[in-house]
Amino acid sequence: MVYLLYQSEPFQRKEATEAFFAITKLFQSHDASLRQMVYLAIKELSQIADDVIMVTSSLTRDMNHKSDVIYRANAIRALIKITDVVRLCWVKGKERFLKKGWVDKNPSVSSAAIVSALHLVGSNREVVKRWANEVQEAISSKGLITQYHALGLMYQIRQHDRMAVIKMVQNYSRGSLRSPYAYCMLIRYASKVMNEEDGNGRSMYDLLESWLRHKNDMVVYEAAKAICNLRDATSKDLFPAVSALQLMLVNHKATLRFAAIRTLNKLAMTHPSAVSPCNLDMENLITDSNRSIATFAITTLLKLYKYIAHISKTGNEASVDRLMKQITGFMSEISDEFKIIVIDAIRSLCLKFPTKQSLMLNFLSNVLREEGGYEYKRAIVEAIFDIINHVPESKEF
Repeated sequence: MVYLLYQSEPFQRKEATEAFFAITKLFQSHDASLRQMVYLAIKELSQIADDVIMVTSSLTRDMNHKSDVIYRANAIRALIKITDVVRLCWVKGKERFLKKGWVDKNPSVSSAAIVSALHLVGSNREVVKRWANEVQEAISSKGLITQYHALGLMYQIRQHDRMAVIKMVQNYSRGSLRSPYAYCMLIRYASKVMNEEDGNGRSMYDLLESWLRHKNDMVVYEAAKAICNLRDATSKDLFPAVSALQLMLVNHKATLRFAAIRTLNKLAMTHPSAVSPCNLDMENLITDSNRSIATFAITTLLKLYKYIAHISKTGNEASVDRLMKQITGFMSEISDEFKIIVIDAIRSLCLKFPTKQSLMLNFLSNVLREEGGYEYKRAIVEAIFDIINHVPESKEF
């Protein structure tokens, strides 16, 4: 039945109500796996069944269970999914259970309680605002995921007070957080504050730059990404972030290499001069075993060579020749989606290096003969037509 619910199979209100109350009888079972399925079914059926308020007593009893953590966390999650009427009654009359869950020593229970409060923000914001002191206490807990959820709830409480958000970011940037997830969220809040400020948006740049030296790679990447996404960022502002991303390009973890090259690929569209120092490291990624990383490396280099051609009459034609040779043996190993990106980049590069039109037209004609989907073939044909229209010498090819 849970499978059918998650497949969006329609249930009539009557049969949903009958199934709901039949399932509640399983609260007497002591099988942990079965009880977890009961909570899942209750959460889904509560949206379409009638009289679901009757189950709150059973859920409240499980919330106060003294020994089994599985019951308590799941009971909190299930209770918050009950209809709006039940939710309102519960918040006003039994909020002490939620507060008790926030300071629970077990991270799964405290996180469940905090996330439940997050769900209440939309319909009971004024009630949730009164819990600010308890939320601050939860942020100081030892649980990594608890800190992350508690910081998110604190932001929801303060998000309409800009000065309160700035103060929150500054307070928690002083090393009081243990969770890297919480730091990543804090970085996003700092970035949002900076992008919303007019003319005085540099006040938190030092914080972002300091997080580039954090011991956790995830925090370093998030800080570098935030700096790269800043409005009106200069090459000087971007330098420390690009340097951090450049180190990730040679990291042994494929996830870090992918994240770094994808961010540099996006940055190359707006600040190619800031990304150009990474050319050598990106050329080495063309032969990376991960084809997604290699594709981003190629498309980023194509963008950078286009930029080089724009600022220099001679450009870097030797690099273009070397890159085209690598692309030739690379195309058969990637999907059509990435092939289209490469074809579009080659078209743009050819318009900047018209002397290379024979090399690139030869490449395009060869890949046109290979297997591929309609969109891929159309991209090749359109690229050939564009080159012929803008480079008169290519008509003789």
